[in-house]
Amino acid sequence: MKSAVETLSPTRAKLTVEVPFEELKPSLDAAYKQIAKQINVPGFRRGKVPPAVIDRQVGRGAVLDQAINEVVPQKYVEALEANSLQPLAQPEIEVTKFEDNDTLEFTAEVDIRPEITLPEYDGVEAEVEDVELTDADVEEQVEALRERFATLIDVERPAADGDFVVMDLVATRDGEPVEGAEVSGMSYRVGRGGMLDGLDEALVGMAAGDDKTFTSQLVGGDLFGEDVEVQVKVSQVQEQELPELDDEFAQMASEFDTVDELTADVRERLGRGKRLEQAAAARDAVLEALLEKVEIPLPEVVVTDELNARRRNIEQQLAFAGITMEKYLEDEKQTQEEFEADLDRRVRDAVAAQFILDEIAKKEEFGIDQAELSEHLVRRAQQSGQDPQEFANHMFEHNHIPELVQEILRGKALARIVEAAVVKDASGNVLELKNLRPDGTIGEPEDETASEEAPEAAAGAEVEETATEA
Repeated sequence: MKSAVETLSPTRAKLTVEVPFEELKPSLDAAYKQIAKQINVPGFRRGKVPPAVIDRQVGRGAVLDQAINEVVPQKYVEALEANSLQPLAQPEIEVTKFEDNDTLEFTAEVDIRPEITLPEYDGVEAEVEDVELTDADVEEQVEALRERFATLIDVERPAADGDFVVMDLVATRDGEPVEGAEVSGMSYRVGRGGMLDGLDEALVGMAAGDDKTFTSQLVGGDLFGEDVEVQVKVSQVQEQELPELDDEFAQMASEFDTVDELTADVRERLGRGKRLEQAAAARDAVLEALLEKVEIPLPEVVVTDELNARRRNIEQQLAFAGITMEKYLEDEKQTQEEFEADLDRRVRDAVAAQFILDEIAKKEEFGIDQAELSEHLVRRAQQSGQDPQEFANHMFEHNHIPELVQEILRGKALARIVEAAVVKDASGNVLELKNLRPDGTIGEPEDETASEEAPEAAAGAEVEETATEA
C-alpha cells in the first residue's frame, strides 16, 4: 500500500491511498465465503458454492464491492498511522480508481489535530485578585446558621418581605384549572423568588384569609412560558424568630462552647473557601496566559460541534430551572448576539486549551494508574448525580474510558503548568499554590502529600469544564 498526504489547511488533510490488487485477496475470499452462505444454488450445499458460480449467479461486481467496503476502512487507518495523522472527525472517502485485477485508489479528506509548537510553560506569569474576607461575610454566614435554628411564629398582620406564609395556589387558563399547577398548604418565604413571576409582589400586604389573583407564566408543563391567571390564598402569616447569638446557641448549633470560637471557625472555613476560589482563578489565569503565547488553528467542525453541545446543555438547564432564554438574557444583561459571541469565545478557548494540554501531557509522558481512573470515575459520577457503579458501567459499555483517561492527563498537564507558574495577587504577593491542600488549608513545603495534591486543588477540580468538553 502506498499513501500520500496533501495538507489542505493546518487542520485538514487529504490522503491518497493506493492498494495493490493482491492486498484485496483476503477480503475477496471473505466476501465469496459470506455470499456463499447467503445464496441457494441447485447442486451445491449452502456455503459451498464455488467463486466461479457466484460470479455467474450474483456477479463479480457485488463481490468486489463487498471486498472494497471491508478494505477501505482498514487501509484508511493504516494510512493515518503511516503518516502520523490524528483524526478529529469521520473522513470523507471517495474511491477514485478501481478495476478488476487492478490497483484500488481512494482519497480521504479528514479534520486532523493541528501541529503545535509548545511555548515555554515553566514560570508562566499571571495575576489574580486579592482574597477579601470581610466581617460582613462572616456575619452573613453566622446569620444563615441562626436561620437554620429559627422558629416561625404566627402574626396578626399583613405579610412583608422576609416573612413566611402558608398559602394555596391554583393556576387557571380561560377559566379552567391547569393540570399540575396547583399547590395547597405550602410554606413560602416572601421575597425569596424563583417560583412564579409576580408572586412576591402579590404576597406583600396580604394577611391570613386574604386571596388575590395575578397574571404570570408557568415555569413547566405543557403551558410552559404561557400566560395564566394565578389565584393565591394565604392561610397563615409567620414571622421568623432567630435564636440569641450567645454561647448557648454556639453549643446547640456546633461543637464549640462559645460564640467567639464558633465565629472564629466560620472565619477560618470562609478563608479556606476563598483561597480555593483564588486558586481556581489562578488556574484559569495561568491557562489563559499560556494560550496567549501560541497561535493554535482550530478545526471548525470541532468548534461547531462543541458550540451546539454547549448551547443544548444551557437550554436544557434553563428549561429544568423553569427559566426562558429571554429571561436568562435579561438577568445577565446580555443580548442574544452578545451571548453567542461570549459562548463562541469560551468554546474556542476550551478547544485550544485541549490541544495545548494534550501536547504538554505527551511531552511530559504522563501516565495514569487504575486508582486514578477509579477516583476520576467516582468524581464524575458525583458531579452528574449518578451512582458511581452505574456511571462506570455506562462509560465502559459505550467506550468512553479513553475520553476519561484524556481528561485525567489534561488535568495533570494543567496542574504541571500551574505548579510551575508565578502567580501574584493584586497586592503583589506570590501565591504558594504548590502547598495548597484540596480543603483550602496550607501545607508545609516539606509535606510531599500536600505538594502532590496541591496542583489538583488548583487545576484538577474543574479541568473538565475548562478544557475537555470538545
